[in-house]
Amino acid sequence: MDNLTLVAVASIVTAGLCIGIGAIGPALGEGRALAQALSSIAQQPDETNTITRTLFVGLAMVESTAIYCFVVSMILIFANPFWEYFLSRAGG
Repeated sequence: MDNLTLVAVASIVTAGLCIGIGAIGPALGEGRALAQALSSIAQQPDETNTITRTLFVGLAMVESTAIYCFVVSMILIFANPFWEYFLSRAGG
């Protein structure tokens, strides 16, 4: 196995781990936030608008972590600077 193949395999495996592990935390956090919001709405129906607004802002913040993991995975797969280096060294 040459160096270019090793870098390609390592990049793809790392991208998969990044998006796989990076999506678990936000998914659990969003589920917990939604459950708490529904519980709060059930206890105080008059505050539904405030709770919903705060929930959406919080979900957007939590979801940004998963989006960052997705961006890092796409960089590792499609715009990896190490691939360019090894391709230039290989003469390709």
